[in-house]
Amino acid sequence: MFRLPLILLIIAIGLVAYVISVYNSLVTLRNRFKNAFAQIDVQLKRRYDLIPNLVETAKGYLSHERQTLEAVIAARNSAQQASAAAQKNPDAQNMQALNAAEGQLSGLLTRFFALSENYPDLKADANMRQLSEELTSTENRVAFARQAYNDAVLAYNNRRELFPANLISERLGFSKAELFEAQSPAEREAVKVSF
Repeated sequence: MFRLPLILLIIAIGLVAYVISVYNSLVTLRNRFKNAFAQIDVQLKRRYDLIPNLVETAKGYLSHERQTLEAVIAARNSAQQASAAAQKNPDAQNMQALNAAEGQLSGLLTRFFALSENYPDLKADANMRQLSEELTSTENRVAFARQAYNDAVLAYNNRRELFPANLISERLGFSKAELFEAQSPAEREAVKVSF
């Protein structure tokens, strides 16, 4: 007679313990992917800070290429705003906006460096070479940070989607995280810097 309530109590305690365990692991994994995004944000900020210096260095040499220089700065500002929005709320819409803005910026940087190849004096400028090397290093850091972020998102999404955690993850407020992916084939190519 007392066995049935005791068994039900043990089952209830086990279920509560399981829900707590799932909740805690999802919080841990969500915090990991948010931290990984913060690392991307650090590298993107470094990239955004380098771009105006590159443009300023190139302005004297590329004075009649004003449209390209202005487009690079506009794309940088747009990417910076998208990054700030994604940092506050890394939902699907903000991550897609960031991916699109980064794709546009990468494309314009590629165009900028292709254009600057036609100016031997610019290629010989020590400041331009140093900034280009820093940008190349930053691009590599961004790539590594993106990979770490995507790995953290994969672990989080797997945990929330695997059975039986998937039965309660949505109810606990854990929605799917978005990967940081290249939007266009041009964005998948590295920015080529050769001075």
